[in-house]
Amino acid sequence: MSEILSQAEIDALLAALTQEEKKDGKEPLASISHNEQDSLLYGSNKKSTVKVYDFRRPSKFSKEQLHTIQAIHENFCRLAGTYLSAYLRIATQLTVVSVEQITYEEVINSLQNPSIVSVLSSKPLNGNVLLDINPAIGFVMLDRLLGGPGESVEKARNLTDIEQVVLQKLITSLLGYYSEAWSNVFKIDFTLESQESNPQFVQIVSPSEMVVLIGIEARIGQQTGMLSICIPYLTLEPIIGRLNAHIWYGTSRKETDVEYLQKLKNKLQKINVNISVRLGEGTISIKELLEVEVGDIIKLDTKSDELVRLYIGQTPKFLGLPGTIGSRLGVRIVRVIEEGEDSL
Repeated sequence: MSEILSQAEIDALLAALTQEEKKDGKEPLASISHNEQDSLLYGSNKKSTVKVYDFRRPSKFSKEQLHTIQAIHENFCRLAGTYLSAYLRIATQLTVVSVEQITYEEVINSLQNPSIVSVLSSKPLNGNVLLDINPAIGFVMLDRLLGGPGESVEKARNLTDIEQVVLQKLITSLLGYYSEAWSNVFKIDFTLESQESNPQFVQIVSPSEMVVLIGIEARIGQQTGMLSICIPYLTLEPIIGRLNAHIWYGTSRKETDVEYLQKLKNKLQKINVNISVRLGEGTISIKELLEVEVGDIIKLDTKSDELVRLYIGQTPKFLGLPGTIGSRLGVRIVRVIEEGEDSL
């Protein structure tokens, strides 16, 4: 016999008990509330197994998976913040402020119009990812890239063709760090597919589909704005089992300090630096400067056989002897200038 009675069996049992109660002159069981009947038939622990479930907003991401997604984007913020500080030449800080699962319709309705919305592909996964840069911070980055002090616009507007090209180059660079942030969990190649200014024109999934929305606060100098990343559940579904702390921290430990330093060294070796040579210095008056003509000789404070300074950027780094290499001028490095040393 089954431990739980069917509804028909319950009704028959209550009817029989009601008849017996009437014969004995007692209160019929049928007059007892449904909650009390359930308590009598199933026990007082029945309600402890009932869980509230909203079919309009089903929870597809567990708390552990959301924590892992947050850890991934915190790592991205560190990488991207360092890059932007150097690229924009201004202090930049990115901070994850929220990670929540909502419907795609709620995401689109929450975005500003016009905005800077980028659709990203996520190979080898199927589906797209949405990156929204609020104009309040998007135009700050554009202003810095175009030589300005880093000011935002008073009223949001659509990007010009030149501004789109400039910003697309920046976003493409950031996506490299975004792919790197995900590499501990799964190797994903994020690339820019398209850009829109009206979020309503971007439909990467159906409006009722659940997504995870990551809110990132960007502080560039004294300006602050939001970046939002929207990842549909359908996109992450093939790797949803890897979004746990064991995979995240276990994979992170595989990279030893030696491997990290080698990667850093390889990246640094690809950076171009300016090298200049200062052959000497001299002092002349304004009157003499105005009278300088082609063929005149200006006397410097160094001799032809003295060491000259080689600069990396604005920092003196080497001492060398000037000379020629075939038909070109050159300098042979003699020694390195130690930090804090008065070179000449």
